[in-house]
Amino acid sequence: MAKNIVARAKDYPQWYLDVIKAAELADYSPVRGCMVIRPHGYALWEAIQKDLDRRFRATGHVNAYFPLLIPVSFLEKEAQHVDGFAMESAVVTHSSLRKDENGRLIPQSELAEPFVVRPTSETIIGYMYSQWIHSYRDLPVLMNQWANVMRWEMRTRLFLRTSEFLWQEGHTAHETAEEAEAETVKMLNIYADFAHEFLAMPVVKGRKTESERFPGAVHTYAIEALMQDGKALQAGTSHFLGQNFAKAFDIKFMDRENQLRHCWTSSWGVSTRLIGGLIMTHSDDEGLVLPPKVSSILAAIVPIYRSEEEKSKVLAYCKRLAVALCGEKRVEEALEREKGREIISIFVDEHAMQKIVFDLREGRAVEKHFHWEQRGIPFRFEVGPRDVDSEGFVLKVRFDNSKCFGKLAEVNSQWFADKCAEVQEAMYQKALQYRDSHIIDVNSYEELKEALKSGGFVRCWFKEDTEVEAKIKEETKAVVRCVPFEQSGEVGKCIYTGRETSEKVLFALAY
Repeated sequence: MAKNIVARAKDYPQWYLDVIKAAELADYSPVRGCMVIRPHGYALWEAIQKDLDRRFRATGHVNAYFPLLIPVSFLEKEAQHVDGFAMESAVVTHSSLRKDENGRLIPQSELAEPFVVRPTSETIIGYMYSQWIHSYRDLPVLMNQWANVMRWEMRTRLFLRTSEFLWQEGHTAHETAEEAEAETVKMLNIYADFAHEFLAMPVVKGRKTESERFPGAVHTYAIEALMQDGKALQAGTSHFLGQNFAKAFDIKFMDRENQLRHCWTSSWGVSTRLIGGLIMTHSDDEGLVLPPKVSSILAAIVPIYRSEEEKSKVLAYCKRLAVALCGEKRVEEALEREKGREIISIFVDEHAMQKIVFDLREGRAVEKHFHWEQRGIPFRFEVGPRDVDSEGFVLKVRFDNSKCFGKLAEVNSQWFADKCAEVQEAMYQKALQYRDSHIIDVNSYEELKEALKSGGFVRCWFKEDTEVEAKIKEETKAVVRCVPFEQSGEVGKCIYTGRETSEKVLFALAY
C-alpha cells in the first residue's frame, strides 16, 4: 500500500481524495465548492469528450453553444423545473462594481431582471427552438453542447459533486411522442455502450421513479454503476420531456396536415462525475488505475542504469523499443521536438492523441516507477543492462500489478494494441464480476434493511409509490436507483405494501 494513500478498507472517502491528489487530477479551488481540474485530470475529460462526441455525431447530432446566463423568468415558465432547481441556483443581480469609502469593491448597478448561472439549459434552449422551428420540415432538431454548469451544492466532493462542473447536454425536438421517446432511449443506450466499451464500467439501464425524476420530465432514464464501497453512482441520465417545455416556451410547428402543434422534446447528459466513477470503479490502494482507452499516456519506458556506460547502452536500446512501439518517424520527430526535456512524449496515434513517454529523468528507478504507478498509467516498460543483453524488457501491467518478460523481436504496434485490448476487457470483466456479485435479492422489507448494511444493489419487488419511497429513504437512506429495463415478466408482491407488481427495482445507498 502506498504511504500517501490510506487503504480503502480503512477510510474509503479519504482514499478517494488521496488517489486524486497523488495522481494530480484536481484540487479544491478558492471558490467554495468548486474545483480546479489539473492537466492529467483534464486529459481524462478530453478523452471522454472525444469518444462521446464521436458517438453523438454518428447519430446525427451537431454541437452548438448557448449562454451561461439565463433570465429568472425563463425558469418560472415550467413549474416543476423551477421547483427542482430554485434552491441550487446561483443568481446574478448586478452588472458592475464600484469602490466604497474603504476602497472595497461592492455591487453597483442592479439588473432589471436577475440571471441564473446555468444549472441546465432546457429553458433557454427551449426559447431558441421556439424561434427556429416553424414546420415539420425543421424537425428533428438534434443538438448538443459541451459546457459548464453551476449548482450551489452544500456538500461537495471532487468530480462527484461540485458547485461548478463540466458536462454535455443534448437537447432534441421531434414531430411525435414516439420519436422523442425513442431518441431518449437511444441516447441512454449510447451512454451505456460508452461506459462499457470506453470506461470499462458496467452499468444497469433503467427508468427512474417519479420521486427521482428530472424536474419537468415525463420519464427519466439512467445508467447506474456500483462503486467499490457498495454505493451506487448515477453515471448518466436521459429525459423524455413530453411537451412540457414545448408548451412553456411555445415551441410549435406546422404539421403535415397543416395543423399547428407543439413539439415533443428530450434532453440528456453526462458530466465530469464520470471521472469520479472511473476512479472508484478501478483504482486500488496503490493509486489510480486507468483503462487503456481513457489514458492519454499508455505506457512509460523507464531506463535503469548505474554508470554512464550503462546509460548510453540502455538509452539506445530504449529508443529501439520506442521505435518498435510507435514507428521510427514518430520517435525521431519527438526526440527533435522535445530535445532537452526529461520526459519525451511519442504519439502512438495522432487521432486519439495517446502517447508513450520516454522517462529520461535522473534519479532512482523506484521513484519513477512510483510516479507512473500513482498516475494510473496502464503499462510500464522497464529496461536495464541485462535486458539489453537478452534483447528483452520487463512489462509491468498497472491493472493487476503483474510483471512479465518480453522480447523486443515480438514488439510492434499490433502487439501493443492487443495488450491494450486485453487489459481493457479484463478491467471490464473484473468490474462486472464485482457488480454482479453485489446484487442481492430480497423478499421483505426487513431483508432489504439488512442487505443495505452490506452495500451493493438490493433487488426486490416494489410497487412505485412516492410516499413509500420517502419513508424508506428516511429509515434507510437508500433510494430506488432505477427500475431496470430487463424484467422477468413475472408478477410478485411489493416488499413494503404487499401490493401486486410486475416490476423489480434496485435499491442502494448512493453518491
